[in-house]
Parts: sequence; C-alpha cells; structure tokens
Amino acid sequence: MVPVREDTATMTEQKKKERADWEEEVRIGGSLANVLLENEGVHGWASPPAPLFLARGPNYFQKKIKVPCQESLLRPLGVDWLRSNGRLDHILAHPENRVMQALAKASSKSEPFIFAVNLQVPGKEPRSAVFYFVTDEPILEGSLLYRFIHEDDAFRNSRFKMINRIVKGPWIVKAAAGNHPACLLGKALTCRYIVGRNYLEIDVDIASSTVANAILHLALGYVTTVSVDMAFLIESQTDDELPEKLLGAVRVAQIEMESAAFMEAQPQEKELHHENSLASQQSGQYWRKFGKSFSKLSSSHGVKNGRTTADDQDQ
Repeated sequence: MVPVREDTATMTEQKKKERADWEEEVRIGGSLANVLLENEGVHGWASPPAPLFLARGPNYFQKKIKVPCQESLLRPLGVDWLRSNGRLDHILAHPENRVMQALAKASSKSEPFIFAVNLQVPGKEPRSAVFYFVTDEPILEGSLLYRFIHEDDAFRNSRFKMINRIVKGPWIVKAAAGNHPACLLGKALTCRYIVGRNYLEIDVDIASSTVANAILHLALGYVTTVSVDMAFLIESQTDDELPEKLLGAVRVAQIEMESAAFMEAQPQEKELHHENSLASQQSGQYWRKFGKSFSKLSSSHGVKNGRTTADDQDQ
C-alpha cells in the first residue's frame, strides 16, 4: 500500500508543477506586466480581492441588500493587450494565442476550464483587452455557471454582468464611468459567446454602443493615469441562486496605448474591419463633443466632487 500512496503523491505534485508552469508562463508572458496590487503598479494588471466588490446577498430579493463578495469561482490567469489590422474575434482559436499555446505544451492529461472576456476596442487600429481566468475543478452540473455555459445566448445576455471600480483617475473619468455600477453587458452591448471543448469566450463589441464607445474613448485619453477594477459575474435572479459569486476580477493599471502587442487578424475578421472603422469615425465625432461638453453638463447630471450620484443600474 505504501508505494501506491507514494506514487499518488508524486503524481499529484507533478500535476501541480505542470499547472504552475503553464499558468506562470501565461501570467508573465503578456504585453502587460503582472504587478503587485499593493503598489498599484504602472502599466500592468493585478488581481483585486473579491470583497472589494458588492453583489447580491443571500436575502437580496427581500431586503435589496448587497454584500461584499466572498470568493471568485475562477483563478486569474493572464491579460493580453493587443492591436490588430481587424477586429479580433474568437481569440482563443487564433493560432497565435499564447494561452492555448502554453496549455498545449503542458504534458498533463487533465484539461482545465478557461473563461476569457475579450473587450474589443474599435478604431483605425482595433485593440483588444483580453482577460483570462481558469479552474481545474469540474463545473458542477446544474450550477449557475454550468447553465450559463450550456444555455442559449438569450439566457447569457440576461445574466452576464460586470462591476467596475475606478481606483485611480481624473474626476471626469470617474464621473463619466461611474463607480461601482453593475451593468448587464449582454443587454448594453453586443456580446458573442463561443463555447469550446474546454473554454467559454465572450467577445464584447464596444462599438455596438455609441455611449459606451464615447466613455471608453474619453477614458483612453487619460489611460496612463487611470487604474480600473473589473469583475465579471453571472446575475442571480432567484433565491436559490444567491448569493452572487464572482467569476473573476482584474485590475488594469495605467497602461500605455503603444504597448499593445500586434496580432494578425484572421481573414473573416478583416472583412469586418472596414465597417467597424466607419462606425468608429461616426462615434468619434460624438465622443469628442461628449468630452468637451461634459464639464458643462456635470452640474446638472449629479456630479459632485468628482463622483457621480447616478443610481446603480442593477437594482
């Protein structure tokens, strides 16, 4: 019996090392450095703890009380900041995707589940901010995450939510973006859900909303001075789904636009680039007017001392 225990222990340690190796490669390999949260590092990403975010608590539907999140279902894996000659769709299937390349090199037979959110930033040279999360635990059948993966897009659009926190930045960005609002991204923006053998990718098209595009471009004008936390979760809509749990969270700290790594768009993506560029040019006129007039409008829109008094969209 002793040799069996030793072999099992050896295999477990080997599995842990293999997991650590490929995850470490992803964590440190992107164009954004993995920085220390405590130092609010510049030009990098970090992992904010779950309790920084408020979500629906156990008695939300009776008392409408939100509580600090206690856990994230997935581990932060890495962040990519990319530029391209076309909109980057289905990033996990791209032949140059470094996450899938690193996983393919790992010799472990176990296959982790990867969750990726690809925020697609329109422009003459489109960019993507891609956030990767991972778990080795099997997705429990019947759980909210399991249903989110296997249900249709209508279900996903009604549940996919993001919470943002402007950690650092000028007042105009804080006022425009708000702080701590929870937004159903699936309703506010066009989201494409791609389910693979061992992953779920969500491509979020910022160009699909003129207002979101305007706010984003305003923030990009101050990008080297802005740090923002983003948490992703599946909205709970019944008592038995409470309390809400984060899928994962990431902090992006004071990035540089020019540092984005180049990735060649696939043929089908290039075909969409011209249409997206026209939309971006039209919305560009809007956000420039938005930025110039924002300070004049702020007093009549609830902005006080650099904070917005607008209600949370998630009630």
